[in-house]
Amino acid sequence: MRRDRSSRVPLRRSLLGRLLGVSALVAACSVAATAWLAVQTTSGAILQEQGQNLTADARIYDTLLGYAARHPTWDGVDATVRELAEQSGRRVALTTQSRQPLADSATAATPPALPPEASAVVDPLSVDTVLAARSTEGQGTAADRIDPRAVGPFLLPAAERSALRRTADRQAVCLNRVGIAADVVVGPSGRPRVQMVGNDPERAAGTRCDPSDLDSPTRTEKKALTALNGLADACLKRQGRGEVRLNQDLSWGGGVAVPVPGPARPTPLPGDPREAAPAPAVEEPREFTGEDDRAIASCVGTARSEQLSSYVASPALLFIGDQGGATVPGFDLSPANTAKIAGAAALVLALTVGASVLAGARLVRPLHALTGAAQRMRDGQEHASVPVSGDDEIGRLAAAFNDMSAHRARLEEQRKAMVSDVAHELRTPLSNIRGWLEAAQDGLADPDPAFVSSLLEEAVQLQHIIDDLQDLAAADAGVLRLHPEPVRVGELLSQVAAAHQARAETAGVTLTVEAGAVAILPADPVRLRQAVGNLVSNAVRHTPAGGRVTLRAYEEEAGRLSEGAGEVVIEVADTGTGIPAGDLRHVFDRFWRAEKSRSRRTGGSGLGLAIVRKLAEAHGGTASATSTEGEGSAFTLRLPARGPDLPARGPDGMTTAS
Repeated sequence: MRRDRSSRVPLRRSLLGRLLGVSALVAACSVAATAWLAVQTTSGAILQEQGQNLTADARIYDTLLGYAARHPTWDGVDATVRELAEQSGRRVALTTQSRQPLADSATAATPPALPPEASAVVDPLSVDTVLAARSTEGQGTAADRIDPRAVGPFLLPAAERSALRRTADRQAVCLNRVGIAADVVVGPSGRPRVQMVGNDPERAAGTRCDPSDLDSPTRTEKKALTALNGLADACLKRQGRGEVRLNQDLSWGGGVAVPVPGPARPTPLPGDPREAAPAPAVEEPREFTGEDDRAIASCVGTARSEQLSSYVASPALLFIGDQGGATVPGFDLSPANTAKIAGAAALVLALTVGASVLAGARLVRPLHALTGAAQRMRDGQEHASVPVSGDDEIGRLAAAFNDMSAHRARLEEQRKAMVSDVAHELRTPLSNIRGWLEAAQDGLADPDPAFVSSLLEEAVQLQHIIDDLQDLAAADAGVLRLHPEPVRVGELLSQVAAAHQARAETAGVTLTVEAGAVAILPADPVRLRQAVGNLVSNAVRHTPAGGRVTLRAYEEEAGRLSEGAGEVVIEVADTGTGIPAGDLRHVFDRFWRAEKSRSRRTGGSGLGLAIVRKLAEAHGGTASATSTEGEGSAFTLRLPARGPDLPARGPDGMTTAS
């Protein structure tokens, strides 16, 4: 059974599937590239913006923290706030801890509402170590959260500053003279110190330029340090701990004098003036445990906060946002990020175009081959075929084109053969007629009844060929008209047998009819007799003397899976030479003959069986043939027992109106 090439191709192998796959791949790559680029660009821009904002926020916080460390109140901070807002392009606002406004850079008559959460708390006695730009010049330990610019009573007056600065300048000049680079650095309290490049104080130990002269506290520092020490001792006393001696850098290491009994003295004599003198006490340094150190550090911090509280501004809430009131500012793409987006877009476009070009080339290549083959067919060249590259839509189109091309080539060969056969079939009787007429004209033949009968036979043969060609042309054009009426199949077979009886007897062939129980068949009696007559004539022609030709008719009921009234089968069987298996499929082709002989005995026109098939199809039936070489052949007509426009048979075999 021939494979149906019109069936659908699986989606994964179809052209549509491939196009969808390429489109999905390109779309996925585009989306992935765009998403990746957007994430990278946005993340980079956000990180960059966050870094810039964090730097600006830290600078704003540090500036206001320095202001609070150097001023006991926030009065006059408005100018500083406006300057910071102008430099950063942000809104800067300060409020008390109860959210009473202190300063705001917003210029609107009614400034936007502040966010519920403050950006930071500006408190020089409790610094936010994340935002603060801590000075390298610290007062106290590393864990100290007091801003180093909050010096309070440690701020040196001008006279002490000048004296210390002169000393520091002399030492720096001395160090520079001996080849040690040194600079004078002034701390928040106004105290200068000599900083050597390389930060190696041991280098100055062997010179006369020892900067340790600057380590001695001034009168102001002694007074402030004594007050601070008293506050720390009071804190320690409340905890039941001993006093501590703070150094200039607020460290501690030496303890207070602890009386220890001295060495025993000899017992004095009565009246000896040394009798009433007590034994001298010996001072020993006090040892501090880890718990002592933690307690001292806590008390020193508390003492510093207590000492500086009257010198610094009170804690304030800091709000930083954009000018419109939002706390998260927007950002613009930088030229570098814009270039990245443009480059990625160009890359995606190039990939898309490349994939489309490759897919288009693969699609157009077989179409070009099909177009070239079609043009060669149009130009009348020989059978043209194209390579079938796959089983997709284009591959199936190429296979269908090859089948069409091969079928066209076969039709062309059949057409040429038909023209040759028609010319030969018409030439033979015409040549005979012309020869007899020329002989009569030349007086070589007498126009007797035998002469006229011979001419009539040739004319009838011509008429048969012409009628057969006309019938085939009408069948091909779909204008072969039928005039159906109830036909008694048995009578029709008997009529056909009677018409061919003389020829069968002449050929020595026995002609029999087996009508069976078939009563009436709706058909065109003239066309049906023509079809059966062609089969009988063909069977008699190919059956040798002593053979038999049987006309048989019977009825087959409809199958279980079919609908309708069944079929009437008309069979013409012979005991002739048979047809080779390779030739059996061509018996209904026009002008095909198993024997190529042109003799009137065995070679017909080659149109009879083709007409039989057309007539059977016109009745809604089929024509088929079976044969066993050397034993005979059987040609079968299967006609529907009831056609769509024919009368139906009643139970008694008579016709009824449909």
